[in-house]
Amino acid sequence: MTDYLDICEQAARAGGQVLLDWQDRFAVREKAPADLVTEADLASQQRVREILLGAFPDHGFLGEEGDAEGQAGRSEAPYRWIVDPLDGTTNYVHGVPIYCVSIALEESGRIVVATVYNPVTQQCFTAAEGRGAYLNGDRLTTSGVSCLADSLVAVSFANKADQRSSEVARFVEILPTCHAIRRFGSCALNLCMLAAGRIDAYWATSTQAWDMAAGLLLVQEAGGVITGIDGSPVDLADPRFAAAATEPLHEELIGRLARAVEK
Repeated sequence: MTDYLDICEQAARAGGQVLLDWQDRFAVREKAPADLVTEADLASQQRVREILLGAFPDHGFLGEEGDAEGQAGRSEAPYRWIVDPLDGTTNYVHGVPIYCVSIALEESGRIVVATVYNPVTQQCFTAAEGRGAYLNGDRLTTSGVSCLADSLVAVSFANKADQRSSEVARFVEILPTCHAIRRFGSCALNLCMLAAGRIDAYWATSTQAWDMAAGLLLVQEAGGVITGIDGSPVDLADPRFAAAATEPLHEELIGRLARAVEK
C-alpha cells in the first residue's frame, strides 16, 4: 500500500497545482467562467491520470470529467482509481479556498488508499486501509461527540434544491436538534473535517462516487462511522450517505433523517 499511497499523494498534489495555475486565468466574478473552469477540471484530471496510470498502467480509472478520457485504463482490472479533479467547483470559481483534488484507490469494491488535497491551504489528508488517517503526517481521530445536541453538522444539497424536496425536509429536521449546521461546498473536505474532529456529523444525498470515495476511507480510518443514508452499507453506485464521529451519534442522525421523509 505504501507505493500506492505515495503515487496517490503525488498525483493529488500535481492536480492541485494545476488548479492553482488555472485560477489565475479568469476573474472571480467573470460573467461566463464555466468554460475555463471546465478546462481547469480537465487539465487537473489529465495530470492526475498521467501520474496514476503512468505508475500503474494496468489499473482502471474513473474520473468526473469526460467519458472515454475519464474512464481510461483497464475496466476489468481489480484496482480502479476514482478521481475528482476539482471538488468544490463553485468555491473555486468565487475564490473561496475550500476546494480540493480527491483520489481513491478501489480494490474489488472496497477503498484501500485515499488522498484529499487542498492546494490553497496545502492540507493533505491521506489514508490506507488498516493504517489510519493522517493530515500532513499527523494522525487523525474523530471528535468522540455522541449526541446531535452537541454536534456541529455539515450537509450537502443539490445546486438547485427544491424547497419541497427530501433534502430540505432532512435539513429542517436536523437544524433544531444540533448545535449548528454548515454547508462548506465540498463533499470530500466535509468528510476530511469529520475525520479530523472539526465537525461531528455529515450527510449528503446528491453526490457521486468520486465526491466521497476518498473521504469514505478517511472517516473509517479515523474511527468514524459512515453508511448509506438508511444505515445500509455504503454503495458507491448510489452514494447517499450519513457519517458521524461515533456509533451513538450516527444512530441518532440516521433516525432523524428517516423521520424527516416519513412525515
